[in-house]
Amino acid sequence: MWLYLAVVLAGLYLLRRWHRERQTVPGLSEKYVLITGCDSGFGHLLARQLDARGVPVLAACLTPTGAARLRAAASPRLQTVLLDVTSSQSIAAAAAWVRERVGDRGLWGLVNNAGIAIPTAPNEWLTKEDFVKVLDVNLHGLIEVTLSLLPLVRRARGRVVNVASVMGRVSFFGGGYCISKYGVEAFSDCLRLEMRNFGVKVSVIEPGYFKTDITSVENLEKNILSIWEKVPEEIKASYGESYLKQWLASLRRMQKTFTSDLTLVMDRMEHALTSCYPRSRYSAGWDATLLYIPLSYLPSALTDAVFSCFYPKPTQRA
Repeated sequence: MWLYLAVVLAGLYLLRRWHRERQTVPGLSEKYVLITGCDSGFGHLLARQLDARGVPVLAACLTPTGAARLRAAASPRLQTVLLDVTSSQSIAAAAAWVRERVGDRGLWGLVNNAGIAIPTAPNEWLTKEDFVKVLDVNLHGLIEVTLSLLPLVRRARGRVVNVASVMGRVSFFGGGYCISKYGVEAFSDCLRLEMRNFGVKVSVIEPGYFKTDITSVENLEKNILSIWEKVPEEIKASYGESYLKQWLASLRRMQKTFTSDLTLVMDRMEHALTSCYPRSRYSAGWDATLLYIPLSYLPSALTDAVFSCFYPKPTQRA
């Protein structure tokens, strides 16, 4: 009897959530959305997807080439601006540009998508500068862009959508990437609470591994090899050449599991921007849903045991 009641209640809850999440914000053709990192990948495709839906898109690109490529693939309604999220001057100029375009309506949506993954390697192989390079883009830049545009988002009672990662839930490789994504999760959580009474919704996108420029195995291999060349001989001796070869082999194996359907991520970004009742978190990809997020709820000893099975073994072990 109790089991039957629990199933009925769960079914009613899911039905209610499905109905709520299907309700779309009216007047999307008048709601401006700024997206960072639109040169390629998720940002490029989201800009085109929202543009096709009639949303006024302000696409921030790092390079003139990326901006030109996006404009050629979109309608005349889409506008581009050059933005380097590591430069306070560039962020201030972009914020002023956005302010001119949105006027008193404010900015409905801010999608912080710009990000990098390289340099990445075992932590002991890296320098402080290697960590800072990633953190400046993925975390510090995201925070400064958000703070610069938050008054406009508050005016519109709009949305902030931050692209984190499943690596903001579990961390099993070195460098600044996982650290930055944990930071994005923390920043988003406190921002969501602070903005609640202003009518601003804050969502986090947590993709698994998708085939994009940021996960290019060729680029990651070049990165690892270049870092290995700079590693002190004492550290090289401790890890050994076999460790390096195992690391490179694991990258190639992981490539086979990457998801190629990027619309899984874009659809969740769009829902966070257009639904009357967006979620606080969205996962995307089979690995995120079935592997990494479930692992994040387990005791650390268990997740360590799982990841250790796939970790390279150094020459000098304890």
